[in-house]
Amino acid sequence: QVQLVESGGGLVQAGGSLRLSCEFSGRTFSSYAMGWFRQAPGKEREFVATIRWNGGNIYYGDSVKGRFTISRDNAKNTVYLQMNRLKPEDTAVYFCAADAYGSGSVKISEYDYWGQGTQVTVSS
Repeated sequence: QVQLVESGGGLVQAGGSLRLSCEFSGRTFSSYAMGWFRQAPGKEREFVATIRWNGGNIYYGDSVKGRFTISRDNAKNTVYLQMNRLKPEDTAVYFCAADAYGSGSVKISEYDYWGQGTQVTVSS
């Protein structure tokens, strides 16, 4: 069974940076496309970024394009989300997700496994 554990969230001032990590276990990491999503209080879960198994097919949500960078290290079974120039509207719980044999998707329904999430709070 796949397990995903996010870390790296916290409280940061606007304009600051955080790097989220998501450690994958239970299956062959390189068989999965990975994604990051976020959910703010009272809002629907929102696509943030996705990356294919080989590091290609990278896509970002419009609200984070140019500020966030997704990457993965298949040797460490970990996917990362580098978040720069953070804004108060980036405040949310951030989730990583795994898509078996996928090429990376913006759709929540395409992902097979989800982590528990890590809280990111950006103060103004």
